[in-house]
Amino acid sequence: MSRVFLIVMDSVGIGGAPDAADFGDAGANTLGHIAGAGPLRMPVLDGLGLGAALHLASGMTAPGLGAAPTGAWGAATEVSRGKDTPSGHWELTGVPVPWDWHYFPHAPFDADLVARVCDLAGVDGILDGGHSGGIAIMNALGAEHLRTGRPICYTSADSVFQIAAHEEAFGLDRLLALCEGLAPMLHARRVGRVIARPFTGAEGAFTRTANRRDYAIAPPAPTLLDRAQAAGHVTHAVGKIGDIFSHRGIDHLHKGGDAALMDHLHRLMRQAEDGALVFANFVEFDSLYGHPRDVAGYARHLEWFDGQAGRLIAAMRAGDIVIFTADHGNDPTWRGSDHTRERVPVLVAGMTGALGLIPFTGVGDLAARHLGLA
Repeated sequence: MSRVFLIVMDSVGIGGAPDAADFGDAGANTLGHIAGAGPLRMPVLDGLGLGAALHLASGMTAPGLGAAPTGAWGAATEVSRGKDTPSGHWELTGVPVPWDWHYFPHAPFDADLVARVCDLAGVDGILDGGHSGGIAIMNALGAEHLRTGRPICYTSADSVFQIAAHEEAFGLDRLLALCEGLAPMLHARRVGRVIARPFTGAEGAFTRTANRRDYAIAPPAPTLLDRAQAAGHVTHAVGKIGDIFSHRGIDHLHKGGDAALMDHLHRLMRQAEDGALVFANFVEFDSLYGHPRDVAGYARHLEWFDGQAGRLIAAMRAGDIVIFTADHGNDPTWRGSDHTRERVPVLVAGMTGALGLIPFTGVGDLAARHLGLA
């Protein structure tokens, strides 16, 4: 029986979203602008059709990209009114978001929310980071957090409330319990995620750990994961997929940083059951390079990923397909530190032909048909 590996390269947008101007992102192009800063060496994904997808989505050509496609290739356009992780992932699995998310456009955070955080954490106040990138606010407020014991609370242009705290000084279990306890209040407001952002180290040398946890609203309808599981297919969630989908429709969970996640994928390529759906998210494109606006680091990570993708494709079994896509953009050359509204690539190893411009839901349709669900 065929297997499907659905791999989300978190934030690897390719520009061209028709409504980008509504989000202040007209002209944003994550992949195109990274490649424009220096030729990208991505022969595996470009061979599937990455450069062709970039040109289809946005009309852009880029140094180092543009090989004749040997896989199935296209670009996907989102309809959900957001440029966030849950919206992108849910829609990729067949469930566009039917509501408007709640955002935090102004600082400081409201008194009821602050009081609830303080009550749950047993503290006398918070460190209000307002709108910020996570690494920047960790470095800016980490020392004060250690002195006061107050958690660092911040948000972005996405529908998120994030809490950063030191794993040892504040306590990892305490941080996770705080975020889990706070989530129902914020979900009722249609805030998409409460995110625990643990870090460690001393002032001047703070480092995020791999123990991030997302407490997300559950999808409003059955997703591809639910449908596959109900039909008897074994489902594997690699990375933060479990958190994004509230652990629904998932048989096996595999976590870690991107290097560890790739090790999980290589193992699953060898061992995953016939008919399995393996759904992976590689987040470091976004968290380590997109939000901090690190163009060179993003380029290096793309090239690392491309080499690993070649190993995955070489290990495919007869009948497998591997779908490479993304959930939104995060152009590291763009203003601010937030996601960008963009189309995303759709590249399929194990199939051939031009897919054209398809909706995000079309990605899930490809997987569903291959698993006999459609």
